[in-house]
This record gives sequence, C-alpha cells and structure tokens, in this order.
Amino acid sequence: MGKLLCDSSTVAETFQSSSPTVAWRDPPAKSAPLDEDPIEALDLVDQSTADAWDAVLGLEDQQRRHLQRLHAKGVLWKHPEEDDSSLPQKSMVFRLSHGGEVSSDGNCLFTASHKAMMAAREVDARELRRRTVRRFLEDYGSASVEERDVISDVIRHLYAPDLRAGWGIHVIQEVKLLAKKDERVSLDSAIDELLQLGMQRELAAESIYKERCIPVSDGPSWAKYMLISGSPDDEYDIITLQYTEEGLLTIDENREGHAAAFGDDIAIECLATEFKREIYVVQAHGSDAMVDEENCVFFLPHRPRTRICEPPFFLFMKGTGWCGAGADHYEPLIAHPLSFVSQEKVAMVL
Repeated sequence: MGKLLCDSSTVAETFQSSSPTVAWRDPPAKSAPLDEDPIEALDLVDQSTADAWDAVLGLEDQQRRHLQRLHAKGVLWKHPEEDDSSLPQKSMVFRLSHGGEVSSDGNCLFTASHKAMMAAREVDARELRRRTVRRFLEDYGSASVEERDVISDVIRHLYAPDLRAGWGIHVIQEVKLLAKKDERVSLDSAIDELLQLGMQRELAAESIYKERCIPVSDGPSWAKYMLISGSPDDEYDIITLQYTEEGLLTIDENREGHAAAFGDDIAIECLATEFKREIYVVQAHGSDAMVDEENCVFFLPHRPRTRICEPPFFLFMKGTGWCGAGADHYEPLIAHPLSFVSQEKVAMVL
C-alpha cells in the first residue's frame, strides 16, 4: 500500500535550502527546447501490439479508455535540466504499459519501483527502502534547524496529527507509534497492571503505548518508521491508534509484526534523489470523482533534489473517488521508449 497525503511540491520545498552553506539542490537549470533534441531511440515494442490495459482489473471504462490512449500515442517527457546534463537525450516519448500486480503488504512503493526501474537483481525492494532512508538521513543531516522544523511539521501532519483539528477533512485519523520488538513483553505487563486497576483494555493499551512508544513526529523517527518492512529483522513494530472525532476507535497492535511502513511523498522524493530520476505517480480516478474522461488521469511529478541524470520512471495508482478511495496501492508502469513523435501527436506532454 502507499500513502499520498501531502502535496509533493510542499515536501520538495521543505528540502530546499535557503542557506548558502547547504547544497540541497544544484543551481537552477534551463530546459532544452524540443526542436533541438530529436531522439534517435528505436521502438522497443511493436506499435500494433494489443494493449495490455485490457487485462488490468479494477478499472472503469473511462479510466481504461484514457490509459489506452496514453499507451497508443505515448507521453512526451522534456528534460528540465540544462544542456550539459549527463543524460544525452533531452526529450523522450514513452509508451506506458501496466507492469503487473505487486503484493499489498505495505512494501508496494518499493516493489513497484523495483519493477518500474527494471533494477538489477541485487537491488531488491528492501534495498530500495534502505537506500531511500539513507538518502533522507544524509539530506536531513545537512539541513538547517529551520528546514528540519519544517520537515518535522510535515511528518507530524502525516503520522501524529493534532486530534483537535482536521475533522472537516477526515472521518478517521491515525497516530503511528513505534514499539521496540524486544520491549513488547514489558509493554504487555504494563497494560495488564492497568487492567487489574479496572481500566478498559483499549484505553489501557492507548495509555501505555502513548507513554512508552516513539511517535512518528520528526526526521529521526520517520527514518525508523520507514525502515520497517514487516520482517522479523525489523527493530520496531508499528502500533496504529485510530480515532474518530468522538475519541479512540481502535488499536492495531500488530502483534505478529507483519505491518510495513507505507511509502509516502517524502520517500518518493528521496528515492528520486537517490537515483537522480524524476518519478511520476500516474493516478486514475473513476466516475464518482466527478471528473470527465479527459481529466480522470493525473501525472504527479516528484523531482530529485539533484541534477537529473536518468530518464523518469512511472508508478500507477487507481482510485475510485476524488479523495483517493482505493488509491493507496502502487503498481509498476513500464515505460517503453519510442521513436521521436512530434509534440502535437503525443497524448500528453509532461
């Protein structure tokens, strides 16, 4: 599953440095004009190949038609960096095909990215997760105090929200806590002590977890959280407290330790930075989102904080409503480079 709860542009801004001593981003670059940069790549797939979108489950007719049109005509990506970039081709046309299902185990951002990137076998989804967190910590460590405060505000909004606010937008809000695996027995003992005093089970658990576990509320705690893949090797377990406006709804105590940290916009930007590539999340909304067919597919860009040296890769999310109902799972898109097509003939210019 995935998480797209904050504007990626906001996250990007939090990582940009206003201090001349911290090199968060290379100097602004100029985009290369399209007519100066014809691509010479050959088609990797036959233009007449049957569209694989017919076999993708869970799509409405308007979503499928729009995605088939993107597949048939291609999308044009223009390199946003300056002419001396290490990427030789400044404009590329891609045909986007669905890359197949991936497991809904909380690791889908990294599993889907691995497939979409067509990464080497030795770089598996868990390694992508580790590299994402390492990149975040390196960049976070070089940030100013003010920048870290902004980043922490974003993280708190995602994982430790103010339960006095936000109810005009959300029906249920979640608070994420981290429990050390080797402390679960002592946590249970403390909960049992409160039960013996007559406290209700969920209220006792809420009290102990909030007192003794780590809230995901800043950069270091986000890094601990994002490393969790649901493996026995994880240092922490994820505890999830769910609230309605009336109070505590339920607690997911994750006693088997299988819960993984869902990828979010911060993770996507760090992944983009690590590999010096743009990442586009292609989100398709259904008819209940009150959008017409021409506007039912969105391309959400995530820019790296360094010079772009590789072509972009693409991830897919399919939703059934404007608020993203059902759109919490990433799937891979395979981008096939095509022969040069004029800007007027492609389905979309990114």
